[in-house]
Amino acid sequence: MDDNAQPHRILAVEELLESEDITRMDWPAYSPDLNPIKPVWDALGRRITARLHHPENTQQLKQMLIEEWALISQ
Repeated sequence: MDDNAQPHRILAVEELLESEDITRMDWPAYSPDLNPIKPVWDALGRRITARLHHPENTQQLKQMLIEEWALISQ
C-alpha cells in the first residue's frame, strides 16, 4: 500500500516490488481533507496566535490549547 506519492512511483521502487512479487494495492492519494486532525490543529494554532499574550513555555501552551479546545464548537 502507498499513497501514490512521487517517491513511491520511481523506477527503483517499481522494480523492487516487481522483483519481490509484491502486488500494489490501490489507495487514495494523500489529502488533508482525509485527515480531520490537520484543520483542528490549524484552528487551534490560529486561536493561540490571535491571543494578546503568547505562551512562554510548554505548560502555558498546553493550558491555552485546552482553553481554546473548549471554545471550539463540537
